Amino acid sequence: MTVHLRDDIAALWAGQDPFAAAEQLQGEIFRAVKNRRTLRFEAAGHQYFIKIHHGVGWPEIIKNLISGRLPIISARQEWRAIRRLTELDVPTMTIAGFGERGWNPARRDSFLITDELANTVSLETLCADWPRQRPRFAFKHRLLEEVARISRRLHENGVCHRDFYLCHFLLHCPPGVQADAESDSQKNPRLSVIDLHRAMIRDRLSRRWIEKDIAGLYFSSLQIGLTHTDLLRFVKLYTGQPLREALITHAGFLRRIQARADRTWQRDQRKARQHKLIAPQVDDEGR
Repeated sequence: MTVHLRDDIAALWAGQDPFAAAEQLQGEIFRAVKNRRTLRFEAAGHQYFIKIHHGVGWPEIIKNLISGRLPIISARQEWRAIRRLTELDVPTMTIAGFGERGWNPARRDSFLITDELANTVSLETLCADWPRQRPRFAFKHRLLEEVARISRRLHENGVCHRDFYLCHFLLHCPPGVQADAESDSQKNPRLSVIDLHRAMIRDRLSRRWIEKDIAGLYFSSLQIGLTHTDLLRFVKLYTGQPLREALITHAGFLRRIQARADRTWQRDQRKARQHKLIAPQVDDEGR
């Protein structure tokens, strides 16, 4: 059994079994699936998030392995990823507690507590109105630079997020200040990377994992009104090369990114059409 609790959580749970205390927490539930639950709770005037993992069972582990996916069996994966990002000076969540017990990977219990990232907005939410209300050029440029810097920093140091979408970048906004305001804080925007429960850490990432991350990021930005120039700017910033050289050196990489994003788009469109076909029919009176 492994348990690491920051002083505030240790004081909160003094004399209690940490796994029992984690299970008894009450708060706003953000996600609840069969073997994992995420909720926000408050203690001593401070807001926290906790992710509680239970054993997924051998059938689920085997199914994931056969499908070529790495099974998520514990909160340890996210705990390690947060620590690695902190080492790399990539803003992310702050750990307040972690616990894990059980030698059997199919029945392992674990939890991870982090401080709430208050006064933030996801890039998915922030950019949703960009096609109708164009952002200030300088602000958009600075966000592109920061997303590219973080992406390059992670991949050069062996970290693959595996859910690398705009919704997992949070922009810090001072209270009372609009996200794109011409303020000192937004002249140098700070982005935090979240939702690292699937993150993978290697000495060196293979091409496959880098392409997966960048394709996911590109796919999630398809509807926010980025121009061709914006995309080229990202390529230049991410590769760290002059644009002409980057387009030649990484031509195959960029083609594969486009193909991956296209496949994801087509898959989502098929799912949307299927959902529409099976949706219950409603008559004129709403019955």
